[in-house]
Amino acid sequence: MLPQNTLSQAHKMKLRWFVTLSTVPLLGVVTAFGIMPQTEFTTSAQRTIVEEIALPVVAKTASTAATFWRNERVQRGDTVAELLRRLSVEDSAATDYLLKNKAAESFRQLGVGKEVQSEIAADGSLLALRYLNSNGNQIVIEKTASGYITSSLPVQLEQRVFLRTGEIKSSLYAATDAAGLSDPVANQMAEIFGGDIDFHRDLRKGDKFTVVYEMTYSNGEAVRSGRILAAEFINQGHAYRAVYFQTSPTTGDYYTPDGKSMHKAFLRSPIEFSRISSGFSSSRFHPVLNKWRAHKGVDYAAPIGTKVKVTSDGMVAFVGKQGGYGNVIMVNHQGRYTTVYGHLSRFAPGIHRGQRVSQGEIIGNVGMTGLASGPHLHYEFKIDGTQRDPLRVALPDAAPISAAQKTAFLDSTRELNERLAMLRNARLAKLD
Repeated sequence: MLPQNTLSQAHKMKLRWFVTLSTVPLLGVVTAFGIMPQTEFTTSAQRTIVEEIALPVVAKTASTAATFWRNERVQRGDTVAELLRRLSVEDSAATDYLLKNKAAESFRQLGVGKEVQSEIAADGSLLALRYLNSNGNQIVIEKTASGYITSSLPVQLEQRVFLRTGEIKSSLYAATDAAGLSDPVANQMAEIFGGDIDFHRDLRKGDKFTVVYEMTYSNGEAVRSGRILAAEFINQGHAYRAVYFQTSPTTGDYYTPDGKSMHKAFLRSPIEFSRISSGFSSSRFHPVLNKWRAHKGVDYAAPIGTKVKVTSDGMVAFVGKQGGYGNVIMVNHQGRYTTVYGHLSRFAPGIHRGQRVSQGEIIGNVGMTGLASGPHLHYEFKIDGTQRDPLRVALPDAAPISAAQKTAFLDSTRELNERLAMLRNARLAKLD
């Protein structure tokens, strides 16, 4: 029989190996363990000591009280009370201030979609309210010991660059809406490619576009759409690409990647995205005169008041009434070109004969004066006094980038072209 001490030592050794081996499956590894030589155990009695330790008392102050921030957007039909309810504000004093105080008038005038931020205490009382007014300034309404005060912080503008792609399924605006582009950006894109693509007739299902553009933010909230920096439009399989280049400290324009101007000397259309009600023809039945006669222009059906743009830089040759044209403006361009804008409801304020006008400038509004059966714009394009079909005539190009700026142009637009290529490749990969 082994001595008790020897039994105890053997039992402990077995127990250690049992514990070691039982952990191997759990850890998923095989581990070598070394065991230190057994040391002597103390024989002194073990005691448990329980001692109370006093914790310091932390005083609850206003700085340690919980506060919460909530964001909400103004919805159609919102009242002050309803908006505060969604912001989790339960504060009659704050409601009274926002409803009646003149300093909070801009809050009561917030438009649909505007964002409001509220800081509230745990009990629902309003501590602060922030939003952007119509001028883009940040308005801060804060709670003080004597009540609420309103202050205005200066505009803090920043530019953010966005990239969007889209595909035409029904119309340009439906596609840009689906891609998350605002109407101002869509209009810019139509103007940039308007010299090459007739957006009235040339769009096809499956056409694609890619846009790199700026958005202006004020205090973290989008306030307006900025300039398109680069864009590509694939129309009927043909790719058109444009990049923006600052030609001087105050001016810039759009060019192809190799420096040709994207702008033709003339816009294809004097109004945006209207329906062509009557095209250029050597013989058509006149709806007012009830007889066949030549129609030496293009009619764009549009609501009365639609803005009319001059299609090229030039000088006003005539403003007034003239026969079947009704209210008409005639503009001379580059010596041998003339454009005619008929049936106008009114002229742009101050426009007069001899005035110089710039491409895209608003010169009048659509009407139905003269021999017109409904509201539309009659547009003519003349070369050396002879009417030509404005939808088919070859338009002269604007000046390309100058030789002196070519190197700077290629350097500054390289990254924009790379972004367009990246988005196109990503789109093609997605289709594959």
